[in-house]
Amino acid sequence: MTMIKKIINPWLDHSQYKCFGCSPNNPFGLHMEFYEDGDDIVSTWHPESNYQGWVDTIHGGILSTLIDETCGWVVTRKLQTSGFTVQLNVKFRKTVSTTESELTIRARVTKQVKNLAYISAEITNSSGEVCNEGEAIYFLMSQEKALEMGFRPCEVE
Repeated sequence: MTMIKKIINPWLDHSQYKCFGCSPNNPFGLHMEFYEDGDDIVSTWHPESNYQGWVDTIHGGILSTLIDETCGWVVTRKLQTSGFTVQLNVKFRKTVSTTESELTIRARVTKQVKNLAYISAEITNSSGEVCNEGEAIYFLMSQEKALEMGFRPCEVE
């Protein structure tokens, strides 16, 4: 049985940190927090009407962002480096309502080839139904470049 551990956000004290996905200080952001569950990185998110596309339906771009951000934290925590998305494919299997009580986003590395990480992700609704599936390819920076760009080691509580 794995123990789920909260990931400590290493950039909380950075004065210019305003990530749309994970900064708690971005007034328009998603305010995501992340947990490590074995090989997976997990986040839960509570939809709001401000993020709708059509009436009572979460915008597809927001759902894609939830997947992309979680995949990014896989790179940060599991691979202990920085990187960026070079490809993101999202399959929208089921619409997600803004009235949904909670979404769970889960991602993990499926393959790594040199400086590319292949990461799979999914979003499930509060009933446990898979609503979206994502496959991301991330370019991984060298440790030296990551440090130069401001990377900080990512630990758990």
